[in-house]
Amino acid sequence: MRIFAIGRNYVEHIQELNNERPDEPVIFTKPDTALLTGNAPFVHPSFSKDIHHEIELVLKISKQGSQIPEGEAITFIESIGLGVDFTARDLQQKAKEKGLPWDIAKGFDHSAPLSSKFIPAGEFSSLSSIDFSLEVNGQLRQQGNTSLMLFPFAYIISYLSRFFTLKPGDLIFTGTPKGVSAVKPGDKLTGYIGTEKMLDFEVR
Repeated sequence: MRIFAIGRNYVEHIQELNNERPDEPVIFTKPDTALLTGNAPFVHPSFSKDIHHEIELVLKISKQGSQIPEGEAITFIESIGLGVDFTARDLQQKAKEKGLPWDIAKGFDHSAPLSSKFIPAGEFSSLSSIDFSLEVNGQLRQQGNTSLMLFPFAYIISYLSRFFTLKPGDLIFTGTPKGVSAVKPGDKLTGYIGTEKMLDFEVR
């Protein structure tokens, strides 16, 4: 199982971080040690003073494939969950300023809380209009819909498969909408797909 992630996939998030709009998906990966499941608490690491939450829909791949045509890509989605791509923004900015990779800022231990529940893809009336959101301490912080993605699910899967053979169980974090901000010990994060609660954990 591998964890792929897509950066800069929502225009307003690109704008809030003053990033350049990409012509192709921005791809990065996280190790399996980044996963945090079962609504376990996220322990704020001491190496960063600026850990940002980024709520994202997560695709679980159903079967093996490479060079997947975009028209067939949706058939590779088994189910959809919800995750948080925690980012050490201070470490990321430092690396970006030096033109260096930012693996540490994205892939540190437990930087990817993931819902235990995944919703079968066939249960969605439309994959191109899925609402999802994040509350912090009961206040809405992020709200997105897949209709606002620069690169939709089918394109992401097809694009990834040009370079990587996708396998059953692989996870794809598909990008975050605007509203990212820092978390601190004591915060409670609650994530939803539509009105269904998928994540509910604390920062310690």
